[in-house]
Amino acid sequence: MGAINLNTVRSTIEKRLNEEFRSNPPIKLVFNNVPFDATTEDKFIQCITSFGSSEYLTQQAPNSSTTATNLIVGLVIFNIYTEQGLGSGANFSICKRLRDLFNRITVSDVRFDPPIGPEILQPNPEGKFQTQIRITFEIYESLTT
Repeated sequence: MGAINLNTVRSTIEKRLNEEFRSNPPIKLVFNNVPFDATTEDKFIQCITSFGSSEYLTQQAPNSSTTATNLIVGLVIFNIYTEQGLGSGANFSICKRLRDLFNRITVSDVRFDPPIGPEILQPNPEGKFQTQIRITFEIYESLTT
């Protein structure tokens, strides 16, 4: 049975982010599995990847060599933080880079939908201007026996 490794999907997203935000100018990336102190950075991007619903697209007959296909749906949330009191320009420039990076593309069999946002949020942590971009994605999982 060839099930999708969800860590591989997460790694695909994180690798793409690291390549883009390593330079021009570099922006700190924060992932769920890494400790981080928000008070030490003026601007940073928090990336949260989650997996939601799945559905059967085709079913495999018992004792058959046919392939069953599942659709796995996920969501990546980007919280973008910049200094408060400087306006939205710097924050929206980062948002544009994120939108361009994932907008309606397929990377390693992960299909990204059009981004939603940037949406301006109440800042958390205090002292930061915060926006959020959400992007759903799909992966087709082929299961064979």
